[in-house]
Amino acid sequence: MDVYCIGEMVIDFIPGTEEASYIRKAGGAPANVAIAAAKNGLESGMCCKVGNDDFGHFLMSTLEENHVKAVCPDLCEEAITTMAFVTLAEDGERKFTFARKPGADMFLAEADVKDEDIADSVIIHAGSCSLSANPAAAATVKALRLGHEQGKLVSFDVNYRNLMWKDDVEACTKAVTDILDYVDLLKISEEEVEMMGGEGALQDLMQKHGIAVLVETLGSDGAKALFNGQEIRVPGRKVKAVDATGAGDAFWGGFLSNLRFQGVEKAADLTAGIIGKALEYGNVSGCICVQGKGAIASLPTREQIEAYMKQNG
Repeated sequence: MDVYCIGEMVIDFIPGTEEASYIRKAGGAPANVAIAAAKNGLESGMCCKVGNDDFGHFLMSTLEENHVKAVCPDLCEEAITTMAFVTLAEDGERKFTFARKPGADMFLAEADVKDEDIADSVIIHAGSCSLSANPAAAATVKALRLGHEQGKLVSFDVNYRNLMWKDDVEACTKAVTDILDYVDLLKISEEEVEMMGGEGALQDLMQKHGIAVLVETLGSDGAKALFNGQEIRVPGRKVKAVDATGAGDAFWGGFLSNLRFQGVEKAADLTAGIIGKALEYGNVSGCICVQGKGAIASLPTREQIEAYMKQNG
């Protein structure tokens, strides 16, 4: 497959609608990236264990509806699937409230990460929430390590969430830095840059671990990449509305998809020019989110992105 994702899955729930209905999508960074990649025409798979309950079935069916292969299709009888309720305040701020156990991937085991699945993939992607609970952490590290050893392009999303890490910034930072030797592409927000010591410290980490690019998403304001000491900046495009729900993850799925469209299969193939183009076209996926539909539902198709690329040279 093109993109193999491993990590957390949750459900976003927006109260206040007529029936307080669920958004029809799986949440969690890796799941959103897998769906975004599939929406962009790539074959993607999601490795995640969920409970054999209504919500577990809902999550797995959501992947199937979005053409994402479930790499670990067996549901866990002992697991209770996480629900993440998202409350929208009057000022538009989103607040997460986790019910049941945090991390629907927490029952994932090393044995669930198959060598043949990694070998069949081009890009391996995971998020740091997957490192916050054993045995899922061991499974995540195995996937990243195998991908690195097999010469795959390894992508990682620094995804710090207080509810997952219980405000232990040191533990989160250590878990992330411990796997950087396996990582080629890093996605990180401004807040997480500061959490890990600021941009200077991250530049040092890039140099030390040979990370080819650090991409920082800035929501509707655009995005920038740091590549071999060079900064590449792409402005955001004005849209009617930008929904924070999955916007950064949709951006990353679009970014990885555009790398794949250009035939990039390993870090050695990356150049500043390719990264700049992928950022720009990926930004289409990241910023044209919502308009009343939700981030994943409103993702442009591969055909729309290709038409945009033609139109804009």
